[in-house]
Amino acid sequence: MEGSSTARAKEVIRVAAPKTLGETRISKTLLEQLALKILGLHGEMSLFDLAERMCLGLSVIEGIFQSLRREQLCEVKGMELGTYRIILSTQGKIRAMDLLTANSYAGPAPVSLADYSARVCEQSAKKTIIRAADLLRAFGSLVLSADMFLRLGTAMVSGTSIFLYGPSGTGKTSIANCIPAVYEDTIWIPHAIEVDAQIITVYDPTVHRQIEGAISEEVDRRWVPCRRPRVLAGGELSPGELDLQFNAVSRFYTAPLQMKANNGVLVLDDFGRQRIPPDVLLNRWMTPLDSGYDFLTISGGKKFEVPFDLFLVFATNLDPADLADEAFLRRIPNKIKADYATPEHFTEIFRMECAARSLSFDAVMAQHVIQYIGQEMKRSLSQCYARDIINQIMWNAAYRGVEARITRSALDVACQNYFLSARKPIAPAPHEEFPNNL
Repeated sequence: MEGSSTARAKEVIRVAAPKTLGETRISKTLLEQLALKILGLHGEMSLFDLAERMCLGLSVIEGIFQSLRREQLCEVKGMELGTYRIILSTQGKIRAMDLLTANSYAGPAPVSLADYSARVCEQSAKKTIIRAADLLRAFGSLVLSADMFLRLGTAMVSGTSIFLYGPSGTGKTSIANCIPAVYEDTIWIPHAIEVDAQIITVYDPTVHRQIEGAISEEVDRRWVPCRRPRVLAGGELSPGELDLQFNAVSRFYTAPLQMKANNGVLVLDDFGRQRIPPDVLLNRWMTPLDSGYDFLTISGGKKFEVPFDLFLVFATNLDPADLADEAFLRRIPNKIKADYATPEHFTEIFRMECAARSLSFDAVMAQHVIQYIGQEMKRSLSQCYARDIINQIMWNAAYRGVEARITRSALDVACQNYFLSARKPIAPAPHEEFPNNL
């Protein structure tokens, strides 16, 4: 089969489940505290249920149980499916409440920072071989020139970062959103990591797409099999999102967006329009882009390093030279301009947009709208115009309760409604699209 990345899609780099407390690489005290909090929240549980909650094997849970039992923090209430059913003792309940007050995290057991760092480096996207077939599959819904395919492929093979710039509406966001689809392999993302006895959650179901059926008893269930992540940040991005997020109520941390994007793609859309000034953001990431490591800080001022292994996409309709100095631009090795569509490409986009809405396509109508945009509206052919103009026709027809059709008058009215123009409204032919009584 041609294309190593396609072959890699069938390979799942499995993480072996720990058989003992020592193999978890997490302190016995932290795991016991986590078990106490889960029992404190859920009451009586079997060891099997506790193992499911903590995403650990039964052999590890039995070791935790024996320790809690010796300390008289739990009691046996019976048997179920060959394992004990346990409940916290009075002393255990008091201890659990104290622990929950200090830190309410009661989810899957974390992995160590060392294991997380090693895993991120092992499954780096830079190790994936990318071929033209992978880009054709990922960008198949877009109309791109051969030169654009070549430049995007070159950028993706680098596995580093890219400036996508050009006029508004030329498909920069669409291109950026398709980049993660180039990869078809599986990566493993931890539910949480532990740093200096602090819990930092990493797995986020709103960002990470879990692959169902990839987990078995032999696999360490503290890790979630996922597609490579795609994190999109727009104008709402604030400086705080680049650092650990500490919840004052739950009293545990959430990973910043660049950490959630590790082994995947982070898209900064409309770059230059964020709530954080461009130079502040660029200076924050200058060292990570050079070294491949980011530095984060937990309470007490302790700093630690985590891998910065992601394909970073800056998408902007501003001039990159106005946003960053030469020192930073040098660290973004790929700079690709998304330009206006040619008439041929615009016609193909128009055809695809018609097909997506089950509308009849007529090349003559496509040429008409191209001429109208250029000659009447004095505008270049932004790729988004095809979609937006057809949307106008669909909305107009839905409002009037008639079947949507692509006609000259419908296109002219759609353009006149969509573009800023001083021209007088176009009176449509009553027999063609609009009933006399509307």
